[in-house]
Amino acid sequence: MTELKERRPLKVRDVKLAQKIALWLSNRNISPNVISVTSVVFALSAAICFILMPSNNYTWLPFIAALFIQLRLLCNLFDGMVAVEGGKSTNSGELFNDIPDRIADPLIIVAVGYSIPMFSWADSLGWLVGLLAVMTAYIRTLASSMGAPTDFRGPMAKQHRMALITMASLLTIIETLIWSQGYILLTTLIIMLFGTIITIWRRISAAYHYLESN
Repeated sequence: MTELKERRPLKVRDVKLAQKIALWLSNRNISPNVISVTSVVFALSAAICFILMPSNNYTWLPFIAALFIQLRLLCNLFDGMVAVEGGKSTNSGELFNDIPDRIADPLIIVAVGYSIPMFSWADSLGWLVGLLAVMTAYIRTLASSMGAPTDFRGPMAKQHRMALITMASLLTIIETLIWSQGYILLTTLIIMLFGTIITIWRRISAAYHYLESN
């Protein structure tokens, strides 16, 4: 079971609509582990949309990708709420809480790289940022296992990465109507690259100072 102090702090958990949806899911006998796995399905769907963008002139693809990203995040919200507030946590819950995220993040980020064929190095950039995104979670988990506080700080934590890609996807709709598509998503990956490096450094530094002082 994920302890409350180890959960990512989200104000949306206090929103009554979110609580009602979580209660509805709990009453339908939907397990938090199923919700966690479903998040990967939504992430894969978003990734497919990004990969299809260069070969299709469908301006709705970026919108659908943004929608799938938000559905993925809703799964991340409700799996924890159903597990903790709904009292449906399991001994293996932490595996289902963490592993799907490690799959979903690079799926989306790497696919963004492949959606920018005008730059031959964009796919490599996507892989690099996807790897670094997984590294941020690895450092958080490693530090926590060594006794340091669970650290969700940014500036490019999961919710920040997904918010940035969602916004870039929506702006890409406008970009497609005005000029060549791809520059907004490329800029997004570059911002994520430097933001993720800073996040990794901040988490390592915080864990180091905590462990050395205790």
